Amino acid sequence: MRFLHTMLRVTDPEATIRFFNLLGLEERRRMDNEGGRFTLIFLGAPGDDGGEVELTHNWDREDYGGGRNFGHLAYQVDDIYDTCQRLADAGVTINRPPRDGHMAFVRTPDNISIELLQKGGALPAAEPWASMPNTGSW
Repeated sequence: MRFLHTMLRVTDPEATIRFFNLLGLEERRRMDNEGGRFTLIFLGAPGDDGGEVELTHNWDREDYGGGRNFGHLAYQVDDIYDTCQRLADAGVTINRPPRDGHMAFVRTPDNISIELLQKGGALPAAEPWASMPNTGSW
């Protein structure tokens, strides 16, 4: 398993980037999603290809009261199906199953969202995951 990123929702991306620049992080990449009306900006420490901070800027104004500005932790896993099965067998709810063989979301006992991403390319769709519906927000 490899730690990938922590996601924060931001209302002023440029001000937030300036803040993280002061801490020593630099922008690595940026993706605009016209259809979803959001921008993703990934920041990291120079010389460290490890965990990043993902800034998510939703173009339509939102109030992130109650700590909703913190999004999720993300981990890369060797086999997303095996990982999700092990978690499900232990009683963990899979909020967004890995239907695409690439991504899943689970929650900690304290309701913190954890994103799981398949290492390398997506695995072929497999049951029971391919037809499993979402069981909660992620």
